[in-house]
Amino acid sequence: MTPNGLGVGHGDNDGPSYRSSRVPGSGVFLLMDAAKSAARASGGVDVVDLSIGASDLAPPPEALAALRDSIDDPTTHSYCLKSGTMPLLEAACKWYGERYGTQLDPSCEALSLIGAQEGLAHALMAVADAGDAILMTAVAYPSYFGAVQVAGLDPVYMPLGPDFLPRLDAIAAADLARSRVMLLNYPNNPTSAVASPAFFQAAIDLCRRHGILLIHDNPYVDLVFGEEPSPSPLCLPGGRECVLELFSFAKSYHLGGFRLGFALGNRNAVASLEALKAPVDFNQYKGIMRMGVACLQLPQEGVRRDARVWAARAAAMVESLRRAGCGDVDMPKACMYVWLRLPAGVDDVAFCQRLVADTGIALSPGRGFGPGGAGFVRVALVQPEGVLAAAAEKIAAAMRAAKAALA
Repeated sequence: MTPNGLGVGHGDNDGPSYRSSRVPGSGVFLLMDAAKSAARASGGVDVVDLSIGASDLAPPPEALAALRDSIDDPTTHSYCLKSGTMPLLEAACKWYGERYGTQLDPSCEALSLIGAQEGLAHALMAVADAGDAILMTAVAYPSYFGAVQVAGLDPVYMPLGPDFLPRLDAIAAADLARSRVMLLNYPNNPTSAVASPAFFQAAIDLCRRHGILLIHDNPYVDLVFGEEPSPSPLCLPGGRECVLELFSFAKSYHLGGFRLGFALGNRNAVASLEALKAPVDFNQYKGIMRMGVACLQLPQEGVRRDARVWAARAAAMVESLRRAGCGDVDMPKACMYVWLRLPAGVDDVAFCQRLVADTGIALSPGRGFGPGGAGFVRVALVQPEGVLAAAAEKIAAAMRAAKAALA
C-alpha cells in the first residue's frame, strides 16, 4: 500500500494506476457505438441517434459574438488566474441572487469550472478522503460512478422511491455516520425526475445533522416544463452551511463543447476545490468565460422558450408511445429525456443493439446509468417532433416484439 492507502497498480511500470484501474468500463456505450457504426455501414437503415444528450438547439448569438470579439483582444491570450475569472463569478452570483433571492460573495462562495463534470470530479477529491462513503443514487449520470471511484470513495446507494427521489428516511444510521458527501442531481439525468423545495430542505437538514456536504449537480436548472422555477437547495435555510451547487452552460445555453460551468456555495468547500484545482489548470479561456457572462445577462425568456421546445418534444414522444400501445409512459416534468421501462425480462443492452440494427433508432441502455438502470432505456429528445413521433412507433413495435419473444 502507498502512504495514502491507495495501493499500487499491478506491480509493473507500464500498468494502470490504482485510480485509473478503478474507473468503471464504458462497455455498454462501446457496444452501442459499435452497433451504431455497424448500422451505418450496412446501408440498410438511416441512423437516428437518440442516445446522446447533446442539445441540437443553437447557442445564443450574443454568446457567439462575445467569443468572436474576444479572439481579437490580446488580453485574452494569456494564462487566466483567479482575477481573470471574477467577471464570470460576479455575473454568476448576480444571476443567482436575482433568481433565488440569495446574495453570494463571488470572492469566496463561487468558482469557475471547466465544465460541471470536471468540477464534480475534482470536488469529490477536494472534500473527501479515500475510503470515505458517499451517498448517491444507483441511477445517475454515468460519469458520477467513475468520479466516485477515482476519488477512492465508497458509494452507498440511497433507496429510491417510485418518483426516483431518494428515500432519505430509509438511509441506514451507520451509512450516515460514515458518509462525507451526498450527491444529488435534480432535475435528473436520466430519469427527468424533479425535486421539491421540501425534499431539498429535508436533505439539507439531514446533512447538517450528520456533518455531510450536499453536492447538487444542477445542469438542467432551466429545463423545467412548468411555470415554477427549478428549486435550488443552496438558497434554502441552512443551505450555505452544507451545500455546494454546480451549474453548467451546456444545457441551458447549448454550449456543451465550450466546457464552462461554475460552482456556488459553502465557502469551505469552494476553498477546498480551488486549492485542489490550483496545480491542475489555469481556468477556462477568457473568451469562453465572456460567453458565459453574456448568457447570464440575457432575459430568462430565452431559456424558457427553449424549455418549451423540450416539453413539446417530450409530449410528441410520450403521446406517440402511448398511441402505439405503451400506455404506462409518464410525461417528463423537465430535462431532455424520456426514461422508458422495458417489458419485464427484456435485456436493455440487447434491446438497444437490436433496435438500431433493425430500425436505425439508437437509444442508451439503462444499465449504462448505474446498477439501478437495468431494464430501462433513455431516449434523448434531440430531434424535431416529427422525427421523434416516427421513432416512437418503431420503439413501441420493438418492445412488443421483445415481449412476445419471451412468451
